[in-house]
Amino acid sequence: MGIEAAREKGFVMEGQDIYLRPMDGSDTDNIIKWRNTDFVRRNFIYQKPFTRQGHENWTKTMIDTGKAVQFIICTKEGDEPVGSVYLRDIDRNHNKAEYGIFIGEEQALGKGYGTQAARLMISYGFHRAGLHKLMLRVLAENGQALGSYEKAGFVKEAYLKDEVFLEGCYKDVIYMAVINPDTPKQCQGALGDGERRQEA
Repeated sequence: MGIEAAREKGFVMEGQDIYLRPMDGSDTDNIIKWRNTDFVRRNFIYQKPFTRQGHENWTKTMIDTGKAVQFIICTKEGDEPVGSVYLRDIDRNHNKAEYGIFIGEEQALGKGYGTQAARLMISYGFHRAGLHKLMLRVLAENGQALGSYEKAGFVKEAYLKDEVFLEGCYKDVIYMAVINPDTPKQCQGALGDGERRQEA
């Protein structure tokens, strides 16, 4: 599906070299292939084999219920699908979600597509979905991903030692986040009132 066809079908987000289109059923085979590719799997905290049933369950319980949104990353040149990006665990009570991405085509690595996709999703999360905060979890050893996330605007919030057990050893995990600068800090006045009451 090219960018013009994607536009005709619905919502598209465009970056310099890539565009994002909503995931649909025709992407299932690519999603499964990408998630099971070694260089993708080893950078995920969840590293078990990704099955068709798992993808269908994800679609049914997360996408169809509005708890997640997922897009396909496509190159503008050649209209090639190369990966996927998503917001999951969308929390409407606290206006936050978890961000995730994977580039599944090896020739697409190191070209800045991940940073472009992250910036598009930050814009989507803040300006279209009305969220206040996006967070992510990344293995501390994944320096390339850390650099990409920082370029996109994420900042480190926490460093968790020995957080996960993968490939026979404990690994550190970094929590990163980006906060919508346009949402008001509504609790500041209430905090001040509370402090004054406590002093009294």
